[in-house]
Amino acid sequence: MNKKDLLVEIGTEELPPKALKRLATAFAEEMHSGFEKNDLNHTNYQWFATPRRLAVLISDLDSSQEDKEVEKRGPAVAAAYDEEGKPTKAAEGFARSCGVSVDKLDTLETDKGSWLSYKATETGSSTSALLEEIINTALNKLPIPKRMRWGSGDAEFVRPVHWVVVLFGEESVPCTVLDVESGNQTRGHRFHHPQSIELKSPAEYLDKLKTEGKVIADYDQRQHQIRDEVVSEAEKNGGTAIIDPALLDEVTALVEWPAVISGGFDQKFLELPNEVLISSMQDHQKYFPVKDNNGQLLAQFITVANIDSLSPEEIVKGNERVIFPRLSDAAFFWQRDLAKALDDYQPGLKDIVYQKQLGSLHDKSVRVAEIAAYLADELGIDKENTRRAAALAKCDLLSDMVGEFPDLQGIMGHYYAIKSGEDANVAEALDEQYMPRFAGDKLPSNPIGQVLALAEKLDTLVGIFSIGQIPTGDKDPFGLRRAAIGCLRIIIECELDLDLRASLEIAALQFDATLASDDAVDPVFKFTMERLRRYYADTEISNDIFEAVLSLSPVRPLDFHQRIHAVSKFATLAESASLASANKRIQNILKQNEASLANDINKDLLEESAEKLLVSALDTISIKVQPLLENSKYADTLTTLAGLRDPVDNFFDEVMVMCDDEAIKLNRLALLKKLNTLFMTIADISKLQGQAD
Repeated sequence: MNKKDLLVEIGTEELPPKALKRLATAFAEEMHSGFEKNDLNHTNYQWFATPRRLAVLISDLDSSQEDKEVEKRGPAVAAAYDEEGKPTKAAEGFARSCGVSVDKLDTLETDKGSWLSYKATETGSSTSALLEEIINTALNKLPIPKRMRWGSGDAEFVRPVHWVVVLFGEESVPCTVLDVESGNQTRGHRFHHPQSIELKSPAEYLDKLKTEGKVIADYDQRQHQIRDEVVSEAEKNGGTAIIDPALLDEVTALVEWPAVISGGFDQKFLELPNEVLISSMQDHQKYFPVKDNNGQLLAQFITVANIDSLSPEEIVKGNERVIFPRLSDAAFFWQRDLAKALDDYQPGLKDIVYQKQLGSLHDKSVRVAEIAAYLADELGIDKENTRRAAALAKCDLLSDMVGEFPDLQGIMGHYYAIKSGEDANVAEALDEQYMPRFAGDKLPSNPIGQVLALAEKLDTLVGIFSIGQIPTGDKDPFGLRRAAIGCLRIIIECELDLDLRASLEIAALQFDATLASDDAVDPVFKFTMERLRRYYADTEISNDIFEAVLSLSPVRPLDFHQRIHAVSKFATLAESASLASANKRIQNILKQNEASLANDINKDLLEESAEKLLVSALDTISIKVQPLLENSKYADTLTTLAGLRDPVDNFFDEVMVMCDDEAIKLNRLALLKKLNTLFMTIADISKLQGQAD
């Protein structure tokens, strides 16, 4: 079959930079999916994206669908002809639907009888004829929260569309895409080459845009160029660039023809906290900060322009003029905030609503202080300083600096607490209360910070669940999923031996009784444990291992974690498959005889040598594992229990549990119950897939 490359480009006004990569990859994937659904084969696909375009290049695409043999089944033969052998209306109707006469129909023999049938060849459609629908379907499926319309048309997209290229081989395929007629003309850089550029084949797209249009359409190539030039520019100025991945993505999405330029600012601004300077440069100006070999910020920045200027010094001056008032404002806020002690902001928290049903920020601070005090007691942490940290935790939200730079909440609290003479551990906790701020972020290292971060998240989870704002689908406006996984990470990775359910119950006690917060404890616990499932899935712990531990309903995440890794290690042992299978068999037997289960084994009733050996092995191993269990050495316990494999296998090979003698049967059931109880002290290993039948 003839194959050709396909290029589809959607030219727009400037696309949202933070969404550009997501839109481009989704467009390519939806196009790929569209071709698969239409049985059009291709070798691979690539996506390209700039601020003004989304493009997909499909390699070696079939020029048409293959012809298909189709068979239609009609009425049963018995209903297709009357007593005289003449076709009935059912037969004639089926023949008409196939476009033939009845005598051209075949008979299909099946196990259920004979049927009229018709075989025909269905001619495949050309790819060109299918493209318009495939492209529009792909565009309609893009993850665009809010679409817009422009002009007098009905088309909706994230930004107005100005041109469309649909080039299949050397053929420009006419399509109407988002109310725009397609062609073979793309456009270059808005300033360097605003004119149209004619394309003769998909293969020349990247090169022609770059050489003629001053556009680097390949997102990854553009990003690598920006990174390399920013690094080189910083080194040339004697420093090292601070390259935040999110900022690099955003800058890549803002330019089509990057030009890296460095500038500077007044040395006096280096007296400000580094985080303030970095936030000003990165978040507000899209600059890359520069640090020296000691990690200290330099009075320099690197910016990426979207044009090759004949007077780059003017661009530098312009950026320096812009950064000066921004940093001047920050310096003013810094000085004004330092005029007050941090705890002077506390009264103002009563005037700031946290959530109308849950009260003010002051109310939240009071609740968090009580939860944190409980956690501090449980962990043996300084209770007085913990309460102090909780009382000050939200004060920096009223500072001028955080009002201007919201991303610095907690960070500024740390600085202001130090300046106000607070204990160093209290100050550090104010920053750490928000950790982890995002997936994979670092955790609090200070014990007070760990407790404060936990208390903050527990209060949020119970409070928001109490008012019925449970996350649904992708919607999670209060960040409850992040709060839940944050709690789990802190408890597990910081090795805090805490009862999660009890901690949630303490959190629930802090709310007004009218909220029925007690009813939220169980849903929050289950919600959090589901996050734990995802936590382990990300570390390649199988779901059956998770279920094996979950079946025992542990309430201490650290203990849960220790059990998970013990079972994971056990699952690799040669004995695990046999023991998992045996445990499943034991549970099925016990379940069918629950009413008659005894607790004690009568050794006088042991008849078979296999059951005597099993009881002896069970007694010996029970003594060995007792101190291991008391010290939560679950892996060692399961390894020791693995020694029961041979006695258990021999027991089932040689002993009839459900024998006729009632007393002996009950005694053997008691033996199985003791064996099952011993294994169930750690996990239900019968749930291990691949081990249990």
